[in-house]
Amino acid sequence: MNITLHKSKIQNRKSKITITGSKSESNRLLLLQALYPEFKLENVSNSDDSNLMTNALSSQSEVVDIHHAGTAMRFLTAYFSIQEGRKTILTGSKRMKERPIKILVEALQELGAEISYEENEGFPPIKITGKKLTKNKVSLKANVSSQYISALLLIASKLENGLELTLEGDITSIPYINMTLSLLDEIGVESAFIGNKITVKPNTKRLDAKTLTVESDWSSASYYFSIAALSEVGTEITLSSYKENSLQGDSALVEIYTHFGVSTVFNENSVTLKKETSNLKPLTLDLKNAPDIAQTIAVTCFALGIPCDLTGLHTLKIKETDRLVALKTEIEKLGGELKITDKSLHLSASSSIKSMVSIATYNDHRMAMAFAPLALKTSIIIEDAMVVSKSYPTFWNDLESIGFEITK
Repeated sequence: MNITLHKSKIQNRKSKITITGSKSESNRLLLLQALYPEFKLENVSNSDDSNLMTNALSSQSEVVDIHHAGTAMRFLTAYFSIQEGRKTILTGSKRMKERPIKILVEALQELGAEISYEENEGFPPIKITGKKLTKNKVSLKANVSSQYISALLLIASKLENGLELTLEGDITSIPYINMTLSLLDEIGVESAFIGNKITVKPNTKRLDAKTLTVESDWSSASYYFSIAALSEVGTEITLSSYKENSLQGDSALVEIYTHFGVSTVFNENSVTLKKETSNLKPLTLDLKNAPDIAQTIAVTCFALGIPCDLTGLHTLKIKETDRLVALKTEIEKLGGELKITDKSLHLSASSSIKSMVSIATYNDHRMAMAFAPLALKTSIIIEDAMVVSKSYPTFWNDLESIGFEITK
């Protein structure tokens, strides 16, 4: 379904939005809950990805299809590897079958896992025969997707001898690794991260029963930071529920968006974004610790007519689509100029934005949502708009509630 976003403005200068739990935290905690059923979860993400994760963990079927859910593919590869005696074929969408899994598979095989490829070497679908893993040492290149690293860490306490994971080279996406370790600590699993070595101790005892509340998703908040940046001075948007000492790497938005004149105030269980100024300068950022917000930042800069250089983006090529190529294609359709490498982008300053351009979304929820704030500057069409359900199913309704005019 395509939708048209008509040129709009925020109607209520003090809007409020409720955003459900972080997809990143939810998917980690759902897997940990499957390993340790004694704790409960509140404010779990209502995203397609988290629903697919929940269904896969409770499925008794031999074939488990996780569609476009890349996080679920990585985490479940590790999870099913330690389900002794169970045979599982883990598969997904056409795009998922093009997304590499070899690095994780080889690391698990090094620990003793029994995994083979059903179609193409190095890619899903994969066949997993669950077994007890007794080896406890493995190495990975440190610049790989943090999801490979987290997948290993999440199952580590259930390995007979725990895990000693050595990361070789410069580590990227450290916040996501720290998020995983912090959640392990929160449920009572011991770990340490010293230098380039992470150790997780084995755990055979029942954990203390407790209820964990998932913090709301900072990636989803990014679109409201963009909206605030493109709004009139004095506009306020309040979002719930966020913590000042967040585990999520995308909370870097708070500092980044000061560049666009947006201030952030933390309240007891919410955060308020306020457009303070329109004094804008070129932006240079290394996003290796928060690559998922690159699309939002690039579109914000384009909408405001300021140039930007974003680096640390090498993981964007293996997401739902090649996000760098997709960004270049769609911004140039709108009249912008964007140069890309395999790990960076350079956006030139622009003075105008074309109207009623149809934005392709490439089965990528973030493409749809990152371009939506442009409706504060011009009318645009978003193709396959319900792709947002992957992470934020109520996105379009929430935009309407703050004044966006949408024709479906």
